[in-house]
Amino acid sequence: MNIQISDIGHVIQLAIAPVFLLTGVATKLTVLTNRLARIIDRTRVLEDRLRLRSSAEDTSELETLYVRAHLINTAITSSTACGLMVCLVIALLFLGDTTNIPLDQYIAGLFVCAMIGLISSFVYFLREIFIASRFMRMQHMLSLQQPRQPAPTE
Repeated sequence: MNIQISDIGHVIQLAIAPVFLLTGVATKLTVLTNRLARIIDRTRVLEDRLRLRSSAEDTSELETLYVRAHLINTAITSSTACGLMVCLVIALLFLGDTTNIPLDQYIAGLFVCAMIGLISSFVYFLREIFIASRFMRMQHMLSLQQPRQPAPTE
């Protein structure tokens, strides 16, 4: 097992693209967790409000938030699995080169699985955005239908 510096340099060059992908996945995970945190905060507010008084609007919004949270959780799981597989691709690149074990099929398979995870994460993220946008439009339409309260005079 005689590893040449040029061999390690070549493997590092091969690993650069998956490292950039890993950076993108990490950034995406940050966005997803921030959205989940906002959903959780809004859910807590609505649950507290529902304890005081029951409202059909609050119940409807709470159900929508539960669906959105589920979709974001699934997107986070898919992104995390993608990140894990990209890390394994990088590790196998180095392992295969240093041990001369033919791991090319495993590396290709892991990369394809990582892409499937990334694609599914984007699909779930997009579904969550569509639901959030649709609910926001519905709330806006309802607010336009309700009569406006006159401003209090001083």
